[in-house]
Amino acid sequence: MKNIVTLGLTVLALLFVSQLSANTASKPATQHTKNANAKVLQSLPFNDTQDFKDAQRGFIAKPDTLTIKSADGAVVWDLEQYKQFIQLDKAAPDTVNPSLWRNAQLLMQYGLFEVTKNIYQVRGYDLSNITFVKGKEGWIVFDPLISPETAEAALDLINKELGERPVKGIVYSHSHIDHYGGAPGLVTREDVANGQVEIIAPEHFTEHAVSENVIAGNAMGRRAVYMYGALLPRDPKGGLSGGLGMTTSTGLAGLYLPTKEIGKTGEVVTVDGVKMEFQMTPGTEAPAEMNTWFPDWGALWMAENTTNTMHNILTLRGAQVRDALKWSSFLNETIERYGDDVKVKFQSHHWPLWGNERIIPYFKKQRDIYKFTHDQSVRLMNQGYNGEEISEMITLPPELENNWATRGYYGTLRHNSRAVYQRYMGWYNGNPSDLNNLPQEQVAKKYMAFMGGEKAVLKKARKSFVDGEYRWVAEVMKHAVFANPESTPAKELLADALEQLGYQAESGPWRSVYLQGAYELRNGVPSTGGTQTATPDTIRAMTPSMLFDYLAVRLVAEKAAGKVLNINVNFSDIDEHYTLTVENAVLNYTTKQAKKADVTLDLSMETMNSIQLKELSYDEALESGKLEITGDKQVLDDFLAMLDNFNFWFDIVTP
Repeated sequence: MKNIVTLGLTVLALLFVSQLSANTASKPATQHTKNANAKVLQSLPFNDTQDFKDAQRGFIAKPDTLTIKSADGAVVWDLEQYKQFIQLDKAAPDTVNPSLWRNAQLLMQYGLFEVTKNIYQVRGYDLSNITFVKGKEGWIVFDPLISPETAEAALDLINKELGERPVKGIVYSHSHIDHYGGAPGLVTREDVANGQVEIIAPEHFTEHAVSENVIAGNAMGRRAVYMYGALLPRDPKGGLSGGLGMTTSTGLAGLYLPTKEIGKTGEVVTVDGVKMEFQMTPGTEAPAEMNTWFPDWGALWMAENTTNTMHNILTLRGAQVRDALKWSSFLNETIERYGDDVKVKFQSHHWPLWGNERIIPYFKKQRDIYKFTHDQSVRLMNQGYNGEEISEMITLPPELENNWATRGYYGTLRHNSRAVYQRYMGWYNGNPSDLNNLPQEQVAKKYMAFMGGEKAVLKKARKSFVDGEYRWVAEVMKHAVFANPESTPAKELLADALEQLGYQAESGPWRSVYLQGAYELRNGVPSTGGTQTATPDTIRAMTPSMLFDYLAVRLVAEKAAGKVLNINVNFSDIDEHYTLTVENAVLNYTTKQAKKADVTLDLSMETMNSIQLKELSYDEALESGKLEITGDKQVLDDFLAMLDNFNFWFDIVTP
């Protein structure tokens, strides 16, 4: 992993660069897991195969093999590893929840598809879909994947099959990286700068694309390793499906800034002869997001506001809690605004849906899965139940429970209901015993002592494992491991329990989280691979205030205590001037510059970006004249010495 640590930041890019090779073999499904998965087959309408027809409808072409490499030969995307064991005519293995297996089978329907006249999708080339809209002369591309390599391969496929056309416009539906990172594979930066290509995005797109993962990027990146399962082996006991797509590609994501931002619902833009009307949906699946209506074709692009799964109210990698009530209200607006005329709906993940008589009931259930989760969680909250209790009590009505498009392949009712509670009530559940409770390591040692010691606990937990009580075994053995992280028997039993929970999970991220935890308990924390942080385009898109906010969370309080210093920073190329102040072990900044600072830095923002990207050191910038320092340089050195560097591979399942 490459750390970008200077007067700078790390930004989560969700780009995984290697897979784990298991040192300790995974174990088979127990009889309890086999029984649990067998019950799923009996409880859900597997005889309903309409999704398979929809996922294959409009098929035009696909390559026989799909392995995409970067210019240096590194594999960026490889569907072949899944094709070896995920096939339409194969039943779910004992180690996979049959419902998640069905999801994976559907996601494996890859290639070029016609959605409707003039609208095409390439699916299965990344976590998300890339959509091509045919204009008078060229393509308008919606959500160009994560990696430039996968986006370029998709463009090559459609040009080969339908005739070569230039890209005239790109639309980012929202501010997550799998919807903009591949743009450099379609057009050049010069194409955008000279106006040949228009890039359209929702209002505040750039701010959220950069800032969402800046402050907590290191922690979110580490947890994303668990959530997306991209480091897990590809086999029936390992990584299978991310719920929204198979997994994430591993190219170096770019960020071309929008040339036009959409600010209000109903705004109409025409690009290359294609008329598009936008519906703004901020604060739903992303803080900046929008749907697109094509009135000439009765086609409705739903971004990621409706997919063929229950989505996340709070992602397992960590993020701000989303507003389930607002999400449902925007979907209701969609129905009211476009419901009478929509003939086909399609989106940035999964497959389309055709026919007004099918689309409207679909929209209503998508709307109601978020409204139900919100309303019933809040109802139980107001009865005095906390988040953990609510997640055990809440159940869906049959019409939502037995509907494939609201199953929990990505989000789940259990963790979404807790997210609703968290949004309203925060971390504290109201019980005084939990107001200042002991941290995990301390409480673990006391629990183990109260329960008779590790040997006694292991004996009891092994019996619970045999009885199939895997959640309970995981709870108890968590304490055993945190009390004695050197205990191989405790770690092995905890890993066994997590593994069975993973095999039973319907949610792709839940499966990944459990299996990644089991891997690390058996083999230790990885030291290579993971996420590549801070792509160059993201660094260059940062504003000075974003940079300074990140510096503030890197300040080590103990090193800054008792220090008072002022640093003036002048950015010549953007004509912006700041003062950084360290006082009370806090870093503040202001555009009202101090008349007399301890040290002053004069440089361009371009030079600052080069320093952040480690293309240039401070000393090299100083020697070359790109940086001028006035005053006491030791103050700058002292300040830099106060900044923390984050370790990406921190422990999660061990203390």
